[in-house]
Amino acid sequence: MIQRPFGPVNSSMRPLVIALVEDDRLLREEIAVHLEANGFQVHAVSSALALDDLLNREAVDLYVIDLNLPGENGLSLCARLRQARPGAGIVIMTARIGLQDRIAGYRDGGADLYLSKPVAPDELVLVLQGLGRRVRNVSVADEWTLSLRDRTLNGRKPEQRFRLTHREKTLLVALIQARDNTLESAVLCDLFAQNEGDPEMSKHALEELVARLRRKFRAVQPDGAEPAIKSVWGIGYQLCVTITLG
Repeated sequence: MIQRPFGPVNSSMRPLVIALVEDDRLLREEIAVHLEANGFQVHAVSSALALDDLLNREAVDLYVIDLNLPGENGLSLCARLRQARPGAGIVIMTARIGLQDRIAGYRDGGADLYLSKPVAPDELVLVLQGLGRRVRNVSVADEWTLSLRDRTLNGRKPEQRFRLTHREKTLLVALIQARDNTLESAVLCDLFAQNEGDPEMSKHALEELVARLRRKFRAVQPDGAEPAIKSVWGIGYQLCVTITLG
């Protein structure tokens, strides 16, 4: 049963966007209504396939995922999301209460939190608010500014500054402007061929370009920071830091 809303999130900020993946229609609708009453923007879907379609259209901050899903199971979906979106918040919400299931959720699925059903609606709100604050703080810490004029990338700290080659700048601008900051390798190779008249831009050359750029980021990022550019298996590359063009 839906309980009284615990309290809205900070109205001065944009709402946190939640993707709720739950195959039980009544439970899905009930949770979505409660979260929306507490200030979240909720996209509720019933399967991993439906989530993939959603992510082609919407940017999401946090994921609430059931493990028993039709088609691709929730554990596989969580692992795939963690690889593609390392900064996202992932909550598993499931009837599986066994210790090994919980361990798999954290170790194999990469979940931030594992909640056993039934979950009190107000507890879920508090969990998502806390996780949302962490996600937003990571986003702020990972903000950069790219100066197009002198091809310089600047972080929030004075020592976080380095120059880019022309190709590195082209790569970053393409990822910044792409949906979900993700582009296929073939699209990037074609982009360089069009911009530079170089039909020989191979996937191997692209891999070397990305590797050099990652090294530049790592040299000025704190220890343990997520990679600035992530490889997305079977697709290409995703930019995992926020970069503003200046």
